[in-house]
Amino acid sequence: MESPKTLLEAIQYFSDEQVCIDAVAMMRWPVAMMRWPLGVRCGYCDADKPYYLETQKRWKCRSCRKQFSVKVNSIFEDSPISLKKWLPALWLLVNCKNGVSSYEIARDLGVTQKSAWFMLQRLRLALRARDLASRWAAAKAEQLR
Repeated sequence: MESPKTLLEAIQYFSDEQVCIDAVAMMRWPVAMMRWPLGVRCGYCDADKPYYLETQKRWKCRSCRKQFSVKVNSIFEDSPISLKKWLPALWLLVNCKNGVSSYEIARDLGVTQKSAWFMLQRLRLALRARDLASRWAAAKAEQLR
């Protein structure tokens, strides 16, 4: 299935945990999914070529032997909220023309308003950081011309 076009499609699309893991991995690891240009790297020691534990849906580092998920070193880290809720919230945030409130997220995704506010704060921070990084890169490219 291609990217969801409606909220209902987004909720259905992101209802499978493996789809959520793959989507976050694609956002984070550009080559071997998307985070670092060199592929998946350990979230603790930054070593390359960890192996994937399919039954646990995590990676394990060959160097430090620690396990890590796609949530490590991201806005999703230390959050008890599952990716099944985070990704539809992100979809709502980037697809609503007039913005979205924490009350709307709470109502649509079945979380408390406090949790929805927390999610929106982290998502907005990440989107702002990505926007600033792309603007900085564009400015650097302009200086090099």
